[in-house]
Amino acid sequence: MEVEPAPDPLQSIPKSPVVVLMIGMAGSGKSTFMHRMVVRLQSKQKRVYTVNLDPAVRNLAYPVNIDIRDTVNYKEVMKHFGLGPNGGIMTSLNLFATKFDQVLAILSRRAESLDYVLIDTPGQIEVFNWSASGQIVCDALAVSYPTLVCYVVDTARCVKPVTFMSNMLYACSILYKTKLPFIIAFNKKLGRGAGERIKVLRIDVIPHDFLKEWMEELRRFRDFEKLGDALSRETSYVASLARSMSLAMEEFYSNLRSVGVSAVTGAGCEDFEKAMVEACKEFEESYVPFLLEQRRDLEAKRRAAVEEQAGPEKAVPLSTPITGLSSMRTIEQTRR
Repeated sequence: MEVEPAPDPLQSIPKSPVVVLMIGMAGSGKSTFMHRMVVRLQSKQKRVYTVNLDPAVRNLAYPVNIDIRDTVNYKEVMKHFGLGPNGGIMTSLNLFATKFDQVLAILSRRAESLDYVLIDTPGQIEVFNWSASGQIVCDALAVSYPTLVCYVVDTARCVKPVTFMSNMLYACSILYKTKLPFIIAFNKKLGRGAGERIKVLRIDVIPHDFLKEWMEELRRFRDFEKLGDALSRETSYVASLARSMSLAMEEFYSNLRSVGVSAVTGAGCEDFEKAMVEACKEFEESYVPFLLEQRRDLEAKRRAAVEEQAGPEKAVPLSTPITGLSSMRTIEQTRR
């Protein structure tokens, strides 16, 4: 009796649940926006699962299903290793990443009954984006489920074009680091009909229209009237640098999704949901073929290395194919 070969994990990635990684600077409204999306999706009868990866957060507005704080004690890590706040967060993430196969096992058991998995990350972007643990988390999720990255931007802090360009550079670095479908959410947008509530809270008081105009000019690579006028009012050498970068990064902006949202009032959440649908389509059409091509390249390099070591007369075929990503083996072992 012949045993059927196991299905290729990359070819059998399910269409749901959709994993959304929330990334953003401290104070950008990341956790508040996540709370807003949880409430909105649940009100539409969507099944949502939440994961918190910030070990230093004190209170969370949304219900958490998997919490890093249940596994790692941030303050004890700082005390034990003699670390500062950022070092404590990074070490806590690294310790949690060693157990991330258990998170994947939990998700795999619940995958059929879920529509979305929302993941909240630390406000220190570099701790998650440039650490080994962040890469492990992204790769492990991306080879298992459709995975998107949402970069939350504080609109009020982007009034100056130099700060806007700094945020866009951050977005560019995150995009090319993760290589995942990407959405920029300009948070704290001025919502229509918010009225007295906005006046009292004094949070969503900045319309994001001027940012959309800047993005559109960069996307079309044309006049740069709006952004150019704003940059011309800046007198520092940084303005000249920002102008040069805006011209050099045209390809980055040409395929970038951006929406204006309000975590407090819920304005723009419908546009964000549409952007998620488009990003899921991009994951299927672009990211999965990219992984398959990357795996073929790795297999070819390994064969060449084996043949070179064995010599032309002793060259033998590989007995076991490689998976392309080390984290993929962990997932398969977990699922067995």
